[in-house]
Amino acid sequence: MKIFQREQRSLFGEILDWMLTPLLLLWPVSLGLTWLVAQGIAGKPFDRALEYNVQALAQLIVVNQKRVQLNLPQPAREILRADDADVIYFQALGPRGELLAGERDFPAAPDEDRATAGDVHLRDDEMRGVDVRVAYLWVRIEQSQSLIPPANSALPAPPPMALVQVAETREKRSVLATEIIKGVMLPQFVILPLAVLLVWLALARGIKPLGQLEERIRKRKPDDLSPLDDRAVPLEVAPLVSSVNDLLQRLKDSIATQKRFLADAAHQLKTPLAGLRMQADLAQREGASAQELKQSLQQIGRASIRATHTVNQLLALARAESSGAQFARQPCDLVRLTMEAVQDSVPRALDKRVDLGYDGALPGAPGVMLEGNPTLIKELIRNLVDNALNYTPSSAEHPGVITARVLADPYGDVLLLQVEDSGPGISPSERELVFQPFYRTLGTEADGTGLGLAIVLEIAKLHGASVTLDDTHPGHTPPGAKVTVRFTAMSAR
Repeated sequence: MKIFQREQRSLFGEILDWMLTPLLLLWPVSLGLTWLVAQGIAGKPFDRALEYNVQALAQLIVVNQKRVQLNLPQPAREILRADDADVIYFQALGPRGELLAGERDFPAAPDEDRATAGDVHLRDDEMRGVDVRVAYLWVRIEQSQSLIPPANSALPAPPPMALVQVAETREKRSVLATEIIKGVMLPQFVILPLAVLLVWLALARGIKPLGQLEERIRKRKPDDLSPLDDRAVPLEVAPLVSSVNDLLQRLKDSIATQKRFLADAAHQLKTPLAGLRMQADLAQREGASAQELKQSLQQIGRASIRATHTVNQLLALARAESSGAQFARQPCDLVRLTMEAVQDSVPRALDKRVDLGYDGALPGAPGVMLEGNPTLIKELIRNLVDNALNYTPSSAEHPGVITARVLADPYGDVLLLQVEDSGPGISPSERELVFQPFYRTLGTEADGTGLGLAIVLEIAKLHGASVTLDDTHPGHTPPGAKVTVRFTAMSAR
């Protein structure tokens, strides 16, 4: 049951419904219970009057000349009849059931109450089609010769008893109960609207902090993403404010990522685009020879390749940073993805005369499966291989060596991806810095954007993996670099 129905759910209306609906439903129940209690309260004084009348009549039963009689004086008879609201009936029966006085058609009393002679009993009954309240009393009669059963009786005779009953209609009881109900319920007609008003005011005051919170949010500037003060709101609203603050922080991080991406893209594309423009101007100058024109075109081609690579790296980093926990996950074979990435890099390795190969577990081997995004994982492997190709010197006499390796531990749920090279390596002081975007190791002239390891770290974080840097051959010159990515393998169950 909803008292305040709206097209859109209202917190104020919902709470008001749950507070007022039980109140209005319990009100008629309270009325019924009050009526029952009033009936019991109203009946008690009249029951005591009936008990008194029965006891008074019982005292008038005497044995005269060996006969049981009820000596009811005329004044007492008038008292029993003197009532404008109710009708009073009475009956007195002798030990043999003979009528001593009163109404002949009086309802019979239960015989099981004979054992408690001398005690007044009450019951509800009907007299001439009208509900009545009856008080009755069994009275022991003193033994006399006329009342003793014949001598040939084998059993001892029970004491003779007379029965006195007084009945009264229930009109006065109903009137008194109605008066009690009026006295109790009429004030409630004033109290109930007042209670509704107080509930309304209290609820309006209780949700006022929500309106104040809404006003503070509306007054904020569009670029204000600072956290809301959760100490200025009630305890129940604090989790909501905390969630909003978390959303603001994530939004702030997302905007910062977008700004950084735009700044990085502008910075990284500025150099190749300037080179393209310069080479185009050189190619268009007057008197340029065919050889100079060819060199300019070659420079334009290399600059366009570098710009394309930079754009691809930036897009890969942006995709990794924005994926969060919502990217699609599926079972992935790390060995198969690694082999595919290595095969894709073979042409470039041949151009640079680098010995590129794979070593380790085979596809489908136990413990080589992990749950993740195959596109991002392959991007991670490709960046590791590209980074190694960029920084591994190679020549026909001394070819560089790059090895990709997958090591699986089916019992420990650990899956390792390693890419090691024979290059100059990375000094311990720079092993944390190289994971920052656009950072490049000092003293190197390798062609790169400085984004490869940043992309690797971001994708690894998305998959709950860790990345470490070590020397391939510690103590040797050059020591080489070995990058290890530690994944959690899928359970074999």
